[in-house]
Amino acid sequence: MSLATMSQSTGVCFNLSEDNQMVLDMVRKLASEEIAPRAAEYDRTREFPWDNIRKMAELGLMGVTVPEAYGGAGMDTMAYVLVIEEISKACASTGVITAVQNSLGCYPILAFGTEEQKLKYLPLIASGQKIAAYALTEPGSGSDAAAMKTTCHLDGDHWVINGQKNWITNSTAAEIFIVYALKDPAQKHKTTCCFILEKGAPGFTIGKHEETMGVRASGTCPLTFDNVRIPKENMLGEENKGFSIAMATLDCGRIGIAAQAVGIAQAAFDHALRYSKERAQFGKAISEFQLVQEMLVQMATEIQAARLMVWQAACKRDAGEKFGKEASMAKWFASEVAVKAALHAIQVHGGYGYSKEYPVERLLRDAKITQIYEGTTEVQKLVIARHLLSEG
Repeated sequence: MSLATMSQSTGVCFNLSEDNQMVLDMVRKLASEEIAPRAAEYDRTREFPWDNIRKMAELGLMGVTVPEAYGGAGMDTMAYVLVIEEISKACASTGVITAVQNSLGCYPILAFGTEEQKLKYLPLIASGQKIAAYALTEPGSGSDAAAMKTTCHLDGDHWVINGQKNWITNSTAAEIFIVYALKDPAQKHKTTCCFILEKGAPGFTIGKHEETMGVRASGTCPLTFDNVRIPKENMLGEENKGFSIAMATLDCGRIGIAAQAVGIAQAAFDHALRYSKERAQFGKAISEFQLVQEMLVQMATEIQAARLMVWQAACKRDAGEKFGKEASMAKWFASEVAVKAALHAIQVHGGYGYSKEYPVERLLRDAKITQIYEGTTEVQKLVIARHLLSEG
């Protein structure tokens, strides 16, 4: 996986450092030996994969980019995407849980929190002692986050939150929630505020575990806020600046979801390649048929291209450069590749690919969500277009 170094000035440096190669080797071993064997069972039962989370927490993988001073591993974004790809290749549910914990959970506190907030919450999240969730999406506002209806108003020393959130990953296990609400819905995103909410607050309810198509063990639930009181000191960032926090956080999160998509695609390819060598038809392995080879070649090439796009976005972020466009490009392209790779893998398997006896049907179900959460494919195209037009 180590490639020739490219332009350092643009933050594109594709040689893995010695530390990152060690992380890759460690996570690959954990994923293949401990996580992959239980992926189908977690998919079936929808049980939150606590065993996986505890093992990763022991290795510092729940706060990869969080500085050691706040309980994290203190590594770079490249290390983070390597972790997410390998974990997602083994179990996509565990992959997205890890991605949310690292990006949507840790990042807004690290980037916008007070020193007191960082010291209080980051060690708990980065160590995996407590699971975090990111409450932005609502029943009537998915892609249009500015149209949220959850409200907040100040009452003495507390903010009072009312409203609903939907499709919130990690909710079945989370104890710390990053929550967004509007002071004045008429002004939409201009009065968005961001808060850190702890589970157990009166009026805060976690709804049923959603019966989703894929990533079924990700603990996705709706949330309800009925006059939930949050201490003033738990506002994250400045008043009325919550929308910019949300958008900056999603830029970082998209790199992780792109890495997840690459991991799912790689798993699909690995299964298809292995099966093509084992399955015989007309007296020879189907891997010898040119049309099967064509699918394998397309999968391998597109996966490598997607991986390089993820690495480019990660390297630009590590170099302190703007990376929003690259993150959206990587997320869009990698998610498309993941779905196509899973479809090809099913086709290579033939009838067996349509059966739960083989894992490729699960990979297709898992792949689809990467085109939807943390910004749909269509939203990514809009984001990319805005970047291109502003650059011109």
